[in-house]
Amino acid sequence: MEEHTIVLIVGAGPAGLAAAACLAQFSIPYVIMEREDCSASLWRNRAYDRLKLHLAKEFYELPHMSYPADAPTYIPKDQFVKYLDSYIERFDIHPKYNTDIKSCTYDEGKECWISLACDAVTSRVVRYKSKFLVVASGENSAANIPVIPGLHEFAGETIHSSLYKSGTAYSGKNALVVGCGNSGMEIAYDLATHGANTSIVVRSQVHIMTKEIIRLGMTLVQHTPVNVVDDLLVRMSKVLFGDLSKHGIVRPETGPLLLKEQTGRSAVIDVGTVGLIKKGTIKVLRNISKINGNVVEFEDKKESSFDVIVFATGYKSMANTWLKNGESMLNNDGLPKKEFPNYWKGANGLYCAGLARRGLAGIAIDAKNIAHDILSSYDMHRCETN
Repeated sequence: MEEHTIVLIVGAGPAGLAAAACLAQFSIPYVIMEREDCSASLWRNRAYDRLKLHLAKEFYELPHMSYPADAPTYIPKDQFVKYLDSYIERFDIHPKYNTDIKSCTYDEGKECWISLACDAVTSRVVRYKSKFLVVASGENSAANIPVIPGLHEFAGETIHSSLYKSGTAYSGKNALVVGCGNSGMEIAYDLATHGANTSIVVRSQVHIMTKEIIRLGMTLVQHTPVNVVDDLLVRMSKVLFGDLSKHGIVRPETGPLLLKEQTGRSAVIDVGTVGLIKKGTIKVLRNISKINGNVVEFEDKKESSFDVIVFATGYKSMANTWLKNGESMLNNDGLPKKEFPNYWKGANGLYCAGLARRGLAGIAIDAKNIAHDILSSYDMHRCETN
């Protein structure tokens, strides 16, 4: 079976939905497909219970639709999901769920993308021909767990942060969180407040901020050089948290906003974790060297036994497993080759949205850029065929 469309969007997370809404604004035909049975499955099914958006709502809106006037400044997970449902309804988006993309290949002769997709319910394979292809499958497609000697023989429970919901079940247990990003720090706090004996592996340097400091920085940087704003944010953080290096947390030399811009690494928004670290309630440990049974050995040769290890070690893009002609846009990790602000466009009508580790604000920019670029080519194509 074969279907034709102008634009094929792969992925119905926030990035795919934003791209669909922006295309709809210009009445450009598209098909959007999603391998899961719902939109934004990461938010619906793979986020811990206490999650809130870490940035203020004005930095977390999708294109052409604001949050309700009575929405809180920092949106809880469930309310964000409701916002996405309203977004889908408002822009009349109809994703093809349970549809797994198998391959996308550019046909030089026909000047179009040939994509094969399988309906997981019926096992029917559909061949799509599209002038444009938008990769919106996300930088968080698959859980990333590091290779650690002895991990497969660990006697306790191992879980990726995508499957973690609450610390309720771990009261009284020895819990180790690997990873000190926002998820890792917040999961460590959640475990500790539910009575788990909690430790966290801090593998890299990290900025610790409050949501108010970051909100101020993101507001100021629109009118002030980023290095000036970063200097202010670091000074405020030092006053508020003190010297955290004696607790095993070292601040990067590059400021938080510039670091995010250059590498995609976000500052950690403290939810109370730092206070528990200072009290000794949460222990900070070095990187893991190996595991033997339920005993974990660290790089400084210290050993401790654990009942559960939570890997807050991020995700990886899977776009390269099905995109066959993406060399103009994506590297070997399935992420953009080009730097900001031109990373979203490849050759032959290929685009990506939400792959540059710039959050929902970056997604909104990507979707608008893609829609405008497709519009200019689409209008030209229509003129040539008339």
